[in-house]
Parts: sequence; structure tokens; C-alpha cells
Amino acid sequence: MSHVPAAVTKAFGQLGDRAVRRVAAKSIAVTMAVFAGAGVGLWFGLELLRQSAWFAALLPPSIGGPLIIVVWLAVTLVGFWLLFRAVALTVLQFFADEVVAAVEARHYPALAKTAQPLPLTREVAVASRGLLRMLGYNLLALPLAAVLLFTAVGPGLVFLAVNAVLLGRECTDMAWLRHCRGAEKANPVPFAERVLLGAVVAGMMLVPVLGLIAPVIGAAAGTHLVLRRLTCEASAA
Repeated sequence: MSHVPAAVTKAFGQLGDRAVRRVAAKSIAVTMAVFAGAGVGLWFGLELLRQSAWFAALLPPSIGGPLIIVVWLAVTLVGFWLLFRAVALTVLQFFADEVVAAVEARHYPALAKTAQPLPLTREVAVASRGLLRMLGYNLLALPLAAVLLFTAVGPGLVFLAVNAVLLGRECTDMAWLRHCRGAEKANPVPFAERVLLGAVVAGMMLVPVLGLIAPVIGAAAGTHLVLRRLTCEASAA
């Protein structure tokens, strides 16, 4: 029987903790700032394009101006939809230790004593690898999604499957890296449970408002899955 539902329930139950609320607020603020900055940068870039001589010669102002607005809106919305998961999770990587530590302190005090917090350089490296994985695998999935475009639901299912695998790995690695003692690839959470957790987090990210705290819920739930396994292994030994 999967322990994912219980882990997610416990994660929601810890939203009242000050440390978790603080991380959620910081990660949401930074994520929104990243997209706001990108949107502003895109707007100024398109404005420079509109004011160029060749663009003015190609399209009259009555068409070029509205076209720029449409392009900006389309690129901004599509970019947000495609990149939100990757950006939100990458941002959370820099605060993940705080979420994991909060779960450890409340539910696994014995393991909290043996945890090894990640230095900033390691957090940057982990976040960078995670971002590249997410962007890379989603780009690889694009051709298959395009082939299934006629099915209407096919592309959504393709990206859900890809992101379920990626999110499940990232959300459990956040805790595992604090306890792995160098065995980074020996994540104790079974692949099926990781994929199920990733699917839950990916689904939450599609829901307005809920999507903003989904990475924090995923990190807390992933911590429960990892530390539960470590607790069971310690008890068996």
C-alpha cells in the first residue's frame, strides 16, 4: 500500500508551522519575481523590436503595436504554463533545507540529529541539475506531445507523466541528500511511490493558488517518505 496519501496529508498539516509558512512565502515571492522580471524584460525587448526600422517597414504601426501586445501576452502565458514547475522547484531548492528540517524536528527528532545540511554551493549545484533535467526532459517530450495533439488530452498526459517522474525525484532528494552520506543515487523511496508523489504535486501545480504552495507540500511529503524508510531500516537493524 502506498504511503503517499499519508505523507501528503501530514505535509498539509504542517502548513501551520512558522518555518514552513516562511519558506512558502519566500519561494512564492521569488518565483513570482522571476516571472515578473522575465515578463518586463520580454516587453522591453519587443518594444525595441517594434521601434526598429525594419519592423516599421514590415508592418505599419496600426498593426505592429497590437501584434506586439498579442505576442507578449501569448509568450508570457505559455512560458508561465511551461516553466512554472521548473522555476518553482528550482527556487524551492534554495530553501528546501528549512522545510526538511521542520519536518525532521516535528516528526523525526532522532534523524534530525544526524542530518547534514547542504552548503550553499551544493544547493546551487543540485538546483542547477534539477532545472536542467526538468527543461531537458520536457523538451524531449515535446515531439511525442505534438504527435498526440489530435487527441486533445494526449499532450497533457505526456507532460504529466514526465513531470511526475521528475518531481517525485526532486521532492524526495531534498531530504535524502541530507542523510545519504554520499550515496546520492540510493534514494530509499521506491520508484512507484516517487512517481505517485510527483503526479500529485504536478496535479496541484495546475490548480490556481494551490499550485503556489505545491512545491513546499511536495518537499514536506517527500521528506516523510524518505525518513519513514530510514526509520523502518533503523528499526529492522
